Amino acid sequence: MTRLADIGQQIRDDIATGHLALGARLTIDQLAGRYGASHMPIREALRQLQGEGLVVLEQNRGARVRGFDRPFVVNLFDTRSAIEVVLARQAARQCTAVQLAGLQTIEADRHRRVEDGDFAAALALNRRFHQLINSAAHNPQAVAIVDQHWVLIAALWHRYGYGPDRFAGVSSDHRNLLRALSARDIEATAAIMNAHVIKAKYDLLERMDTALGAASAAVA
Repeated sequence: MTRLADIGQQIRDDIATGHLALGARLTIDQLAGRYGASHMPIREALRQLQGEGLVVLEQNRGARVRGFDRPFVVNLFDTRSAIEVVLARQAARQCTAVQLAGLQTIEADRHRRVEDGDFAAALALNRRFHQLINSAAHNPQAVAIVDQHWVLIAALWHRYGYGPDRFAGVSSDHRNLLRALSARDIEATAAIMNAHVIKAKYDLLERMDTALGAASAAVA
């Protein structure tokens, strides 16, 4: 990985894990110190991340991590749902025995992490589970869009929290996805994936609304 690509990935990872908060102001000096880099690769990485929709560059005001509101989150999940359903259909046709075994291994590990209360690791394994399904579709253009969205979605989960209540439903959906993929049931795989993403959308929106209500009550 080149130095520029490495810096870009580090910024993505820090956004996804909440170390660079959504809406946070970014300065060249701050990022150069954080990543031990000169100003030029930081500027180039920020321009690349702007193209991915993760960073906003404002004339004479520097940069910031993309902000969000409720309509943005709805649109984000609706777009993700449409694309992941397409990928799920393609994966159901093409998923190999090796890939299915890999999915089962990831899911077992994710389940153990949830039981141990290591929710951050479980979230990372959840991403690996979906990435493997998406890679089985052999549609890199669609996968690239989903990967960009995932950074923002992960940042939102970190901001609003996740726990056993969230992961119980994930476990059930993943089990059924594995069954449908194993059976090469294209329609079932697509339907389960669609429901899986929609449930995540409403779960996150509920958490956002609860946080907003609590903040309003505190101000009042």
